[in-house]
Formats: sequence, structure tokens, C-alpha cells
Amino acid sequence: KTYEAVIRLGLTTDTEDTSGTTLEEKEVHVSETEFLEILSQFRGKIMQVPPMYSALKINGQKLVDLARQGKTVERQPREIEVFELECLEFSGETARLRVRCSKGTYIRTLCKDIGEALGCGGCMAQLRRVQAGEYTIEESVPLQVLLEAENPEIYLRPVDSMFRNYPEVILSPKQEKCCRNGAAFSIQLDAGTYRCYSKDGEFLSLSKVEDGNLSTIKSFFDV
Repeated sequence: KTYEAVIRLGLTTDTEDTSGTTLEEKEVHVSETEFLEILSQFRGKIMQVPPMYSALKINGQKLVDLARQGKTVERQPREIEVFELECLEFSGETARLRVRCSKGTYIRTLCKDIGEALGCGGCMAQLRRVQAGEYTIEESVPLQVLLEAENPEIYLRPVDSMFRNYPEVILSPKQEKCCRNGAAFSIQLDAGTYRCYSKDGEFLSLSKVEDGNLSTIKSFFDV
């Protein structure tokens, strides 16, 4: 997942974003250099404590429901991974960040933790998801366009577009038969994950090659 977020420095809230109740406000005396340096602490695999205002469940209860009752419970830190963390703009009290991260990452908490590391506190002021898997914001279609379209199906993407970062391989008729039967077979390809197609271009499967053998991860052909 990839996001663009605005962090507001100097403001700490109970929800970790600007919609919440203010807990503390501080003057901000952070230079751009200091801000950029602190970001290095939040790249790679890090531990993060989930926020109370989240849908995460503890003992069968959503944290957000407990938070709305004024309750706070202990949350265990969880490992997340921040693959990219880039500052796009810095104005002194706010900064726009681009974050590419693993599942389970809370951007609000990331903003809060960055503010704490800087000593002035912070929270999230804006959030926009700009990529989900292989699909980017540039490829998105406004809801109103879909609602007004005579044939909204023209905006559907083929299934194999979900895996376009993997190389494709065209199978021979014999290999295709093995693929359709769920059988592994030998193939001269480097180890890795591939999109497999029939000779007529039908998307058959997402498959992996290990030790010179190709086996199916997930089939997508019509039975």
C-alpha cells in the first residue's frame, strides 16, 4: 500500500489525527534537516503500537468501541515494514509524506511516533491512498463517472493486471494441459513467479518455478 499523508507537528490528539480531542500543543522548532534525519528511524522493519481508535479487536472487542467509552487497554507492539518514506514538502509545522508500507501499518501512528521522536509531538492532518497493489491513483475512476457511464464494465481490469509486475510465459499445448490438470512440470526458466498464458493468450495461472519445475500458485482459467 502507498499513501500520501500530511503530518501536523506540535499537536497531539487522542485519535492521532486532527479530528480528535487535543491532548497537548507545543511550539515547533524543527528544521527540515532535522525532520529528514528523523525519518531514517522509521524505514524498514519497525515496531508499532496500534492506536486505540482502530478496528483491531482485543478479547473480542474493537479498540475503537473501548476508546469511545473512555477506556484504554494495553496493546502489544507489532512488527510492520516501511519500504519507502519520503518527504515531499516541509513547511515547518507540517510536512507531506509519501509512505509505501506493509499491511497493518497505521499512518496515524507513524505520524504520532515521528512527532514524539522529534520531541514536539505530531498527528496526521491528511491521508490519501495513492496505490493499492499494482493499481495507482492515476488509474482510478471517479465514482460519478462510473455512475453516469452507459457501460461501466468498460472500466473493469482483467484479472492478470493484478500480477503485471511478474514476467509472463507462454506455455506449449503439452505444458498447458499439465497446468490445467494442476500438475507440475519441468521448464527452463529462472526461479521466480510467473504469469502463465496459453498460446491463444488466455490467462491460465500465477505459477512459481523452483528447481526447474513450474507449479501452480492459483489458477484463473475457466473450467
